[in-house]
Amino acid sequence: MKKDKHDCDLQTCMLCRLCIKEWLPAVDNHRKNFSLKKGQLLFREGEPVTGIYFIFSGTVKVHKHWGEEKELIVRFARKGDIVGHRGVGAEMVYPVSATALEPVTLCFIDLEFFQASLKVNHTLLHELMMFYARELQESEKNMRNLVHMPVKGRIAHALLTLRDKFGNTEDGAIDMTLGRQDLASFTGTTYETAFRIMSELIQENVIAVSGKSIAVLNAEKLQELEKL
Repeated sequence: MKKDKHDCDLQTCMLCRLCIKEWLPAVDNHRKNFSLKKGQLLFREGEPVTGIYFIFSGTVKVHKHWGEEKELIVRFARKGDIVGHRGVGAEMVYPVSATALEPVTLCFIDLEFFQASLKVNHTLLHELMMFYARELQESEKNMRNLVHMPVKGRIAHALLTLRDKFGNTEDGAIDMTLGRQDLASFTGTTYETAFRIMSELIQENVIAVSGKSIAVLNAEKLQELEKL
């Protein structure tokens, strides 16, 4: 991780948007800017928590070990999102890892200042509580899907979720690059199975794929697959 001279706009992340304006100078003094290259690790599962990260640009995957040498992607984080918060608790170690999917710039806030910010900024504290609640609901839904939903339904659900989160580019593709291995890790399946199902969806004109870009052509069909 490399220190970055990039000047944060103090408007993008949750901390800057929701803290009182009198607190912004303190944020500016305590923040540290870093940049990551594609594939570079931000933090590793099991490492002690030192602070919280806010993404200014780029996309990060949050993942953990699952079985022998397998990876399960828990979520994808983008501009404005927070990462590292899952480690704040009784044990104070990261239960997940985070890796850049593309060049990423981010702000780091040490844990002591972050906790002080929560005591002073009540709107920030409330929104963080709601964020944790939404994440818990989504995690529970994903675990239920892994157990009860067939793989094709999980992939359909994942594509719709990513489209809703990242939006579309001008040519209609989901506004993120996603390899089949990452899609497999996100849906709890193997690369071979993800490749086969994606090929079926392409043949059925449900999606279109160009490299790592995926466009949803028939959202209604994906919604039907979610319910099977």
